[in-house]
Amino acid sequence: MILTICIKNKWTIMLSDNQGTLFIVAAPSGGGKTSLVKKLINDLSSIEVSVSHTTRDRRPGEIDGVDYFFTTDSDFKKLIAEEAFVEHACVFNHFYGTSFHQIKERLSTGIDVVLDIDWQGAKQIKQAFSTAVSVFVIPPSLAVLKQRLQDRRQDNDDVIENRMKRARDEMSHYSEFDYLIVNDEFDTAASQLQAIVVANRLRVARQSAQQRNLLSFLLSSTI
Repeated sequence: MILTICIKNKWTIMLSDNQGTLFIVAAPSGGGKTSLVKKLINDLSSIEVSVSHTTRDRRPGEIDGVDYFFTTDSDFKKLIAEEAFVEHACVFNHFYGTSFHQIKERLSTGIDVVLDIDWQGAKQIKQAFSTAVSVFVIPPSLAVLKQRLQDRRQDNDDVIENRMKRARDEMSHYSEFDYLIVNDEFDTAASQLQAIVVANRLRVARQSAQQRNLLSFLLSSTI
């Protein structure tokens, strides 16, 4: 059972132990969180990415409803007024928001859900989903971060410089997260992220619910 409470326009969600877990992955722009999350979804079962809404332009190769729900400023503001988002923020002059109902429905089926968001959104999510597991990803150096932004070939020099200036502020919030991953060697960072998810699935609180029948049989059996 999921208990949902809305207090002063803030959602508070309490999940039972047999529900899925919400994972938050954040990083400065160019930190590699999106690539890490994609590999996580490909390598593990019963885990999905929550698709956020955004007002920014679609990048080459992105698909509406898969990478983001692309929307207009006016439609986004309507969703804010309807309290449809559990979190929303303005990042680089574009709005991003996470649908409350989308997350709740997936968690209720026992599916783990991953949010690929910035630190501002992560803070709001943690207020609503107190059991969410948060991970912050940092680059091995600022030089590497800048090179990754340039290699994406998605932004002009002015935008990249703006992202670099913002990166220091974003990284200063690392201590607000549960885990910290240095994305130096991609495969290593991906393995570390996967380990966090697997370890959480093996927690006694979750396993005792999922393995209830087995535990009952083992503890009631006579030798």
